[in-house]
Parts: sequence; structure tokens; C-alpha cells
Amino acid sequence: MIVMKFGGSSVESAAAISRVASIVKARLERRPVVVVSAMGKTTNRLLAIARLAAEGKQSAALSQMEELKTYHLSEASVIVLPEDQPHLLALLDAHFDELGQMVAEIAEVEEFSPRLVDAVSSLGERMSSQVVTLAFRYFGMDAVHLDSRSVVITDSRHTQAAPMFSRTYPRLAEVVPPMAQRQVVVMGGFIGSTQNGITTTLGRGGSDYTASIVGAGIQAEEIQIWTDVDGMLTCDPRIAPGGHLIKTISFAEAAELAYFGAKVLHPATVQPAVEKSIPVLVLNSRRAEISGTRIVRETVQCRNVIKSIACKTDITVVKIQSLRMLMAHGFLRRIFEVFDRYKTPVDMVTTSEVSVSLTIDNTQYLEEICEDLKRIAEVEVEKGRAIVCVVGDNIRGTPGVGRRILGALGGINVYMISQGASQLNFSFVIAADELKQCVRALHEEFFQELDSEVFA
Repeated sequence: MIVMKFGGSSVESAAAISRVASIVKARLERRPVVVVSAMGKTTNRLLAIARLAAEGKQSAALSQMEELKTYHLSEASVIVLPEDQPHLLALLDAHFDELGQMVAEIAEVEEFSPRLVDAVSSLGERMSSQVVTLAFRYFGMDAVHLDSRSVVITDSRHTQAAPMFSRTYPRLAEVVPPMAQRQVVVMGGFIGSTQNGITTTLGRGGSDYTASIVGAGIQAEEIQIWTDVDGMLTCDPRIAPGGHLIKTISFAEAAELAYFGAKVLHPATVQPAVEKSIPVLVLNSRRAEISGTRIVRETVQCRNVIKSIACKTDITVVKIQSLRMLMAHGFLRRIFEVFDRYKTPVDMVTTSEVSVSLTIDNTQYLEEICEDLKRIAEVEVEKGRAIVCVVGDNIRGTPGVGRRILGALGGINVYMISQGASQLNFSFVIAADELKQCVRALHEEFFQELDSEVFA
């Protein structure tokens, strides 16, 4: 068995779903289990509808609901068999009736609670997975829908639920393989449920995570992540064109790249696959002939010092200086307790004798965080920054890498540097408006020659 995940852009239209059907049909002998995201930007549209309701704009919410329903019906109806058309209409009616009831509830209480966020946002994957199941039948495949909520069991942290693997893996192993022996199993990504059957979601980008969880639970031979890019590249093409396809990369390197901005992969995706030693492939549903990127557990030997350059924009630097001349015992603990209190992750940290600088990309509670920190320290905030992360297994054992990295930057000012926390990356902070120049200079420095075993 293999797991094949298709993202929102891969199932956004009748034409896109047709491509997906062709890709899956060519791999029927491998007994595919298909995981799909919501069609196109459906999740964003669902959340926008609910927010309108919370703001008392119920008529606008209902109007957008009708537009979204029409979109699903118009795209799906042309790839569904005549005898399945009543089923299509019934499932769309049922899901949009459910959405209508939730919109009414949200409008009445004028509150969009985390429980309702999950209930509303789950509808995209619940509909797309059933539409794709019907479409596969149209294209001559025997397909069956499996509601992910019946097999992915999570805790009750709404909008960011954590899978309960001790319950999820046995359930997947019991349910999925017998179905996959006879039919193509289609599931919605991103969604699960509590032990009491309450709908939850795994966080944005969670469809990749679903695919990895399913793959680990059924002991799949590989997990395929089908997107709208050719695979993982040596740099983000939106920042610096001319990046090269990475044919093979280690799980550890891929996780570093994902965490530091490589949007082709959800950062949590690799963990269940790593634990079960299942390779992950990143492939392009629009160019299925491209071999993509293979992510494996073991170290990938490479003649190049680095594998890729990742970056994160919209970064804020928080500089914290102790009110005493030297940092007292427990000072760092008190700092991080503040960020934990507001559930705000920290990306990078550097320290000196009397000060700490750190970066965040979520500024929702920045004002409150700064107020709390000012009780124990002087605080300064710098916005408009970017993190650049140079990743490669060879960084750990190659002398002079830091000199080459900083030397390539020329006159670009570096505000923070981090190396050593991970032996696979060298990260630093620069002004966001110098990001393109920085990435292009680094790419020129490190990818003039390529190891043909690793790069295409």
C-alpha cells in the first residue's frame, strides 16, 4: 500500500481532479490510499463566512455560502456519473445545511469559538473527499470513502489537536488495509475527532500530517505528497529563481527546511514517517512525470556543503535586556514563561551576559508579551525582519562554512546568528527588504557545481 496526498490546488477544479484520477489510476497495483485537502481555497472561504456571521453580517455570510456551494456543484457535477448525481446533490445539501445551522448559531451568540472553528473548517475536507470518491468512479475506478474522523483520534485541543497514536494506529491498521485490498480508499486530510466523536482539526497544513499518520498506521511502503511544485528546491523560486530540484534529502534536513519556511512540506509531516522509516516523496500533480524529491531517514551523502536555503518573512525581533547588570538566576526561565503563557513559539534565540534576543513570527499577543517582560527587563522590538536558514548535513563537519556564508552577503547587515542548536543549519536574521539579494548571493556561492546524485 501507498498513501497519496493531494493538496487544495491539486483538487481545486474538475480539470485538477481529472489529473489526480489519472495519477491514481496509474498506480492501482500499489493499492493507493488517497488523502485530499479541501478544494482550492475552501477552508479560507468557510472561515470568512463564519467570521461574517460573528460580526452580525448574516446576509453576507449566507450569500457567500451560496457562492461556495455553487462552486462545488459546478466543478463536481461534470466529473460525476449520471447515476451518482443525486448522491452529489444530497451530500452538498447536507453539508451546507450543517454550515447554515452553524452560521445561525455563531450569529446568535456573536462568537466564533474554537469548537466551531473546527466544525466549520472541517467541512472542506469532508466534502472534497466525497467528491473525489465519486469522481474516481466516473473515471473507472472502484473507490470508497472513509471518514477520517472515524480513524484519526485526537485530544480536544480545538484548531491544533494532537493525534492519540495509541488509539489511532490500531484503528487505521484494523480498518484501512481490508478496504484497500478491494477499492481505492479516499479520506479527507486535516480532520479527526475526539474519543467522544467531537470534530477536531490538526492545524493548517494538517493534510500532510494526516497522510503521514495514515502511512505510519498502515505500514505503507511510501507516502506521496502531491503538490503544485516539482519537489523541494535549493531555494524558494519566489525569492530567487533558478533553484535546483533536490532528488534525495534526509528527514532531518527536510524538517529543518520545513520549519524555517519551505512551504512545500508541513513541519510535523515527517515525524510519524521517521518513526516507521517510511520514505516520503514530494511530487507535482501538474507534472507527474517529474521524479520529485525523496525524503529518507538515513543521512544523504552529498559533495555540496548545503542542500537548500530556506527563509521566513514577517519576523519580529524582541530584544530583552536585564534590569540588573548581570542576568540573575532564573532570568531565562521567566522570559520563556511569558512566551509560553501567550502560546507564542520562538524561532531563534541568542544570548549575551546581560541580554537576550529572540524572534517570533506570530505577533498576535506581542503587546501583552512586551508588557509582561517590562516587569523584569528593558524591551525593544524590531519589525520587518527575515530569517535565512542554510541547511545541509555537511555543515556539521565542514570547516569555514560560516565564513563562506557571511562572506557571500557582502554589505548586508546581520542582526542575529544561530549555529550549533542544530548541527544541520546556520541561521541568521536580516532586514526583510534585503532577502532576495541575500538568497541569490548564497545560491551563487554554494550551487555553482552540483552533485548529480543529489540534485537534478
